[in-house]
Amino acid sequence: MSLFNVYPIYNITPIKAAGAKVWDENGQEYLDFYGGHGVISVGHSHPDYVKAISDQLTKIGFYSNSIQNPLQEELGTKLANASGYPDYSLFLCNSGAEANENALKLASFHNGKSKIIAFRKAFHGRTSAAVAVTDNPSIVAPVNAGHQVVFLELNDSEAVAAEIAKGDICAVIIEGIQGVGGLDEGTTEFFRLLQQLCKDNNVVLILDEIQSGYGRSGKFFAHQHHGIQPDIISMAKGMGNGFPIGGILISPDFKASYGLLGTTFGGNHLGCAAALAVLDIIQNEDLIANVNKQSAYFRKQLAQIPQVKKIKGKGLMLGLEFDFDITELRKKLVYEQFIFTGNASQKNLLRILPPLSITTTDTDHFINGLKKALQ
Repeated sequence: MSLFNVYPIYNITPIKAAGAKVWDENGQEYLDFYGGHGVISVGHSHPDYVKAISDQLTKIGFYSNSIQNPLQEELGTKLANASGYPDYSLFLCNSGAEANENALKLASFHNGKSKIIAFRKAFHGRTSAAVAVTDNPSIVAPVNAGHQVVFLELNDSEAVAAEIAKGDICAVIIEGIQGVGGLDEGTTEFFRLLQQLCKDNNVVLILDEIQSGYGRSGKFFAHQHHGIQPDIISMAKGMGNGFPIGGILISPDFKASYGLLGTTFGGNHLGCAAALAVLDIIQNEDLIANVNKQSAYFRKQLAQIPQVKKIKGKGLMLGLEFDFDITELRKKLVYEQFIFTGNASQKNLLRILPPLSITTTDTDHFINGLKKALQ
């Protein structure tokens, strides 16, 4: 049986990984400054992470949410402490798209409305409502297009205020930092206005922290740079360091009831073990401090490369802007310099999402490779 051909792929077959390094079947070493779309947070094959999952698998790997699972409670407690949201509750699922689906569904249950405000160049997933609030018509099938969504320009305060004033808005969904869209982000003024407008008009503010969360921006969540508290926060990617797990943090203003949300695999024993290990490693190795340290060093080194016209983003969620399409540059980086990077909908932007545990040696390796690829 052939695979359904929906991915353009590089001719590379990784078979081993550790930290920020990946090796292919020929023994070639690569520097991973992309982390599989920002999924690898604490580094590939971290020994504590591997041990946590292995130990759990010898006990019980899965059972449904019809029984007690103390690992979920433990994860909720640790996540509350790490994130700074001790009074919020946690619903666990399996992916970022699921997290956003549940966030949007819960918002609609909460206020009885259905129209959503999203933003230009937003990416929130590929499932029903999540893809409807994604600003890419080419991946929105007719079956998804029935959702009521209005797309506004990021940081257009007047347009948001005017739309909310109509009285029919259920929720506003916004990324802490746009990922696929090209590392654009709301200003502090804009985020604070969104919070106030939503509060005043019974509109749910959903912060999509799927890529920008879990320390990647230099704070646990990117929206915390702006001093706001959204109603619902969606998470995934770095949450499991490669193991599929996602979730939403939910304001105490929302009331749970049996059957309101549900999942078969979400919050399973292995997923919780992975997520607990990630939180422990982030804390024990002080990785958020490392993100800020490495980000500052990275920016300093990039300032010496004249072809880099602008650096976008925060922490280790960065976009390097050039004055040319970076497609060929990415090919040179991967095939000649053996460095993984990412792209974005902005064709002249190189997306950088390394593990949060990178060192200055890793950054120097990247900078030297970039310089050679630009020659």
